[in-house]
Amino acid sequence: MLQQVHSRHFQPLLGQTGSLTLPDGSCLPVRFETLEETPRAKMPNTERMPFSVEFNSLESTAFVDGLCGLEVPELGKIEGVFVSRIPPMGRDPALGYFYIAFN
Repeated sequence: MLQQVHSRHFQPLLGQTGSLTLPDGSCLPVRFETLEETPRAKMPNTERMPFSVEFNSLESTAFVDGLCGLEVPELGKIEGVFVSRIPPMGRDPALGYFYIAFN
């Protein structure tokens, strides 16, 4: 299923809110902030252009990283997406800032 995910699926989510299903089954409200394609990381003979998505939580969270579920337009809920926390770097330290890489 994850091989079917392309950057175009995340385009409608930019600036929108959604819900990230955490490994413990709880849901964390998030806002999708950036989408970046990385053509230099593309492997020969692969269809998908590598890309990354950054988003932040809308509330405080202790979640750091793990396999999560996420609702994506056209695909529905995708499971097993590895989400990593990134440093706030001058942003509100009470919120969580996250990154997903699709290679």
